[in-house]
Amino acid sequence: MTQTVVGTTDQPLAVPVPPKKTQTGGRLRALDGLRLVAALMVACYHYGGRGGDITRAWGTSASQIFPTLHTPFAYGCLGVQLFFVISGFVICMSGWGRPLRSFFASRVARLMPAYWVAVLLVTAVFALPVVVYDAVSPSDLLVNMTLLQEPLGVDRVLGVDWTLWAEVRFYALFALFVVLPGANRRRVILFCAGWILAAAIAQGAHQPLLDIVLMPEYAPFFVGGVGLYLVHRDRRDPYAWGITGVSFLIGQHYSVQNLWNVSDPNAFAHRTSWGIIAVVAFGFVAVGAIALGLLDRMNWGWLTVAGALTYPFYLVHEHLGWVVVAALHRGLGVPSYAAFLLTVASMLLLAYALNKLVEERLTPRLRKALTTPRQ
Repeated sequence: MTQTVVGTTDQPLAVPVPPKKTQTGGRLRALDGLRLVAALMVACYHYGGRGGDITRAWGTSASQIFPTLHTPFAYGCLGVQLFFVISGFVICMSGWGRPLRSFFASRVARLMPAYWVAVLLVTAVFALPVVVYDAVSPSDLLVNMTLLQEPLGVDRVLGVDWTLWAEVRFYALFALFVVLPGANRRRVILFCAGWILAAAIAQGAHQPLLDIVLMPEYAPFFVGGVGLYLVHRDRRDPYAWGITGVSFLIGQHYSVQNLWNVSDPNAFAHRTSWGIIAVVAFGFVAVGAIALGLLDRMNWGWLTVAGALTYPFYLVHEHLGWVVVAALHRGLGVPSYAAFLLTVASMLLLAYALNKLVEERLTPRLRKALTTPRQ
């Protein structure tokens, strides 16, 4: 069922009536499970799909530790692109009909409490004499608390925080062009089309400022998620499908351009173009299946718990995972596959503690403080 909104000079636009809520109050639990899948993909990449600091933790290259799995693990970095698609979907869903103050408060309260604690925890662990990794300086630590260390060129405490900087820029663009004037279908479509076009122009212009603001490499994934939310609202909407399709076509291009390395004889693992395209397609198809309601039967309560663990797990798993891997594999002689699984399990347990002790206590208080009107 649709309503028709007629402009002054353009053709009528069919605006879908918001979908009815499910028995879970509108929560798409399959999306929670997909979040955890994306986080585990990134963890596989960080623990066994790349070189760098994880080599020091294992004592040798992960390609030697996982001679068969290190190549599929190398595709795990694309879990970030899956995160961005999910983020586009969720932010459009949560920002629809919400005032700017409420949208701002929800984003800050969602991101910052666990992030602050993760930054302090990783810094404290790295400062221990038995840990071989260097902690950042006190000044850099303080800057990291603002989440602006990326543009300021400050050493990062968390390796994954570059993705949070991309998220923050997406929130700012969406708030400015959609939430502030009031979300509706027409405005969301114009936002998506305008961002994709502007990002393409920025790529061609080779202007660093435009790249920072418009994020050509990541815009297709955020926009693709927004397009899939429009599909969720009305699966017959041709504009929504067009936005999603164009976003996939451009997104796979950037992913292949940045990650294809078959021609590099010194690459840690060789990703093929078809392999990269397949993983990107998986992300779009998986979120699309959720948008179309094809996974509504995946309504298990534990998926909500999985979704709650994803963000704190994502924050702490990389750097603290190095420490746990070294302690288990090199310190205690635990076999590599067991050490890998135990490290993932320990990071999930830590994420559970952060969710219960930090997020569930501080997030609602911070949100309330930011939404309470002041005289």
